[in-house]
Amino acid sequence: MVSMFPGGTAVDIMTLTALRIDAHAHVFDRNLRLAAGRRYAPDYDAPLDTYLRQLDENGLTHGVLVQPSFLGTDNSYLLDCLETAGGQLRGIAVIDPDIPFEQLVAYDKAGVAGIRLNLVGQALPDFSTGEWPDLLAKLKALGWQIEIQRNATDLAPLARELVENGVNVVVDHFGLPDPRLGIADPGFRSLLQLGSSGRLYVKLSAPYRNGSDGKAFARLAYPLLRDAVGLDRLMWGSDWPHTQHESSQTYAGNRAFLRELVADDIEESRILAASQALFRY
Repeated sequence: MVSMFPGGTAVDIMTLTALRIDAHAHVFDRNLRLAAGRRYAPDYDAPLDTYLRQLDENGLTHGVLVQPSFLGTDNSYLLDCLETAGGQLRGIAVIDPDIPFEQLVAYDKAGVAGIRLNLVGQALPDFSTGEWPDLLAKLKALGWQIEIQRNATDLAPLARELVENGVNVVVDHFGLPDPRLGIADPGFRSLLQLGSSGRLYVKLSAPYRNGSDGKAFARLAYPLLRDAVGLDRLMWGSDWPHTQHESSQTYAGNRAFLRELVADDIEESRILAASQALFRY
């Protein structure tokens, strides 16, 4: 039995369910050089060996390391970790828009599969000006994705513009709607409408970043996302080490919540394997 992924890729279900991917985690050392203008800085380490142990203890086979915002565009630690992991991990980098294509190719060979725009508290980019059109062309040539973290109201038009430009877009943390509105947030509803594009991916990650009752929101949001986006474009991320929420969150607790949220074993297996196409596992 096969499943068709975006681009017409046929994947055997037995192979599919053998992949169990954590699509969003961070590793860092507090002594690394920090980016100017950062919103915060950690006072602890999140080492690679601890993360790999968490994968193993929680039944995950692969992971994706996302460059932390406080490290800026210096991806050297991320690249070192990808090399050390020997193919078990992929990376999402933070870059300057004018980065040379040769540098992107080198990142690609090292296991990087996309870039991240953490736009929380940042000015919104205009993808039609400056270096952006050229960068989008480079990303499409490599088959890379753009991951975005921003509140749903601002995120929806950005995602639409990228999707219409033929770029795969990955939305962090359920899309981050206004906690007061939840699934009624117009921005969240606009994201649902982009589901039919086949280029929108959503992470079922960090419900605690969606207000004090984030789990209740996630229970309402999941069936809507499943129907609008499709199981093969939903993915799960641990968000380890749960920066700024360390005292209330654990890896095992977030893994357990996915089992609660997605009660059907086949659905859960498809979600845990869905990002294999984006990350070339």
